[in-house]
Amino acid sequence: MSQDKSPFVVEGKLADNERLKRESRNLRGTIEEDLKDDLTGGFTADNFQLIRFHGMYQQDDRDIRAERAKQKLEPLHNVMLRARLPGGVITPEQWLVIDKFAEDHSIYGSIRLTTRQTFQFHGVLKPNIKLMHQTLNKTGIDSIATAGDVNRNVLCTSNPVESHIHVEAYEWAKKISEHLLPKTRAYAEIWLDGEKVETTETPVEPILGDNYLPRKFKTTVVIPPQNDVDVHANDLNFVAIAENGKLVGFNVLVGGGLAMTHGDHSTYPRKADDFGFIPLENTLTVAEAVVTTQRDWGNRVNRKNAKTKYTLERVGVDNFKAEVEKRAGITFAPSKPYEFTQRGDRFGWVEGIDGKFHLTVFIENGRILDYPGKTLKTGCAEIAKIHKGDFRLTANQNLIIAGVPADQKEAIEALAKEHGLIQPDTSNQRLDSMACVSLPTCPLAMAEAERYLPDAVTELERILAKHNVASDSIIFRVTGCPNGCGRAMLAEVGLVGKGPGKYNLHLGGNREGTRIPRMYKENIGEQEILNILDELIGRWAAERNDQEAFGDFVIRAGVVKPVVDSARDFYD
Repeated sequence: MSQDKSPFVVEGKLADNERLKRESRNLRGTIEEDLKDDLTGGFTADNFQLIRFHGMYQQDDRDIRAERAKQKLEPLHNVMLRARLPGGVITPEQWLVIDKFAEDHSIYGSIRLTTRQTFQFHGVLKPNIKLMHQTLNKTGIDSIATAGDVNRNVLCTSNPVESHIHVEAYEWAKKISEHLLPKTRAYAEIWLDGEKVETTETPVEPILGDNYLPRKFKTTVVIPPQNDVDVHANDLNFVAIAENGKLVGFNVLVGGGLAMTHGDHSTYPRKADDFGFIPLENTLTVAEAVVTTQRDWGNRVNRKNAKTKYTLERVGVDNFKAEVEKRAGITFAPSKPYEFTQRGDRFGWVEGIDGKFHLTVFIENGRILDYPGKTLKTGCAEIAKIHKGDFRLTANQNLIIAGVPADQKEAIEALAKEHGLIQPDTSNQRLDSMACVSLPTCPLAMAEAERYLPDAVTELERILAKHNVASDSIIFRVTGCPNGCGRAMLAEVGLVGKGPGKYNLHLGGNREGTRIPRMYKENIGEQEILNILDELIGRWAAERNDQEAFGDFVIRAGVVKPVVDSARDFYD
């Protein structure tokens, strides 16, 4: 880690995670020893945290935890793995390998598409963990740095209007991901049986530092007018600027983030600040400068205030920006104009300018599994067997079958319909709803999210129909805890789990994803939430201006005040 003596460094007793990282031998810990211990299905001591840097979280099925305890058994420990997939692009050949591993070695048998534009395996038991990494590695996929205090999977707009711009933007997403990856060989040594190359002669991590970052760090590349990656949920965002059909550079947005802690008003969601425009050749230099500034100035004393958004608030946006310019050896130009007009995915067939077609299919909650009358997992595998293009996973948990030549459209569409991947009667409301995984596997979950969402949307559809606005929709998101994985803090209606069956209800985000919603009522049950939405949707239907979105209406009608500066007015 840098020995920065800046006055912006927080002094005090370091959080225990700093000790853990310092003593980890660059993320090796004693993970290999734990793998050999067959007395427990889990990882012990520091390794429980260290495996996150390798893309895994230790979990157990909370639905059966109590029953196992009665039987004097430890929880059914297993891991969730999140793959590194910059831009969410994957080949059909890779898909088939992933599908088979999920079928053969996951407790749940599913593939989970996530809000981080990648896939997750859930329920992999300890004896299969190394096999999982080696299986993925053979297909060209890893899970390095998809969790932990590092730069995580880099997102990129999935299905832009101009497909040739996507090609360039996607390449930059991959370059940024590779540039900011940990350089330690720990992953290869532990999971791929690589040669051990520990050294103390030179710093192992020139960008991340040998204590890594103070907290997780998220990066996106976004192509206007589609804000499908929710830029304000991320630490660092590159907004693509095209001129005459060619990518010329990026506007750089820094300091977004949605996580908070219940009852702690020093934590809050925050929008990213616009630092200005850079030409393409400065992209990696600026990315590195933002990361190293956060590395050196971020709060290593209090992890709840360790993310980039809090660093900007503490040191001042101008000071942070000036330090980035100094480290990168550049000066930001004024931002180029751009506008976000859409947020979610563009469903159905879209023709690219190259004459190929992209089919976006809706995957409720991102859970790819075979259900009665809806064999999603089988359908994806059958498509992968004949598909000549690629798959793109979206940051909204959906799937794009991309690069389909015209003569293959009919066959792809027939398979998609046969297996329920195309459901013509899916409402706009269901398409605009999203939830995190939550119970039973997430250890942080306080309330249901994924399992609650389908029924909640059905009730919301009923309310919309009751007020004669069934064809309209509201950006609706549910997250099982305040950590923000379901991005409820950028929804028009956001539910944040507070306890079993209880949520905080937030209102007033906008459809573009550029306004944070305000808490309307705290710790309320599902029926009270529906009653409130019934009344407000009734008012919206009767009183709204032409095409006025629900989130804009509740602000204009004075139901909630807009969040303008969340560090100062989020809790007003």
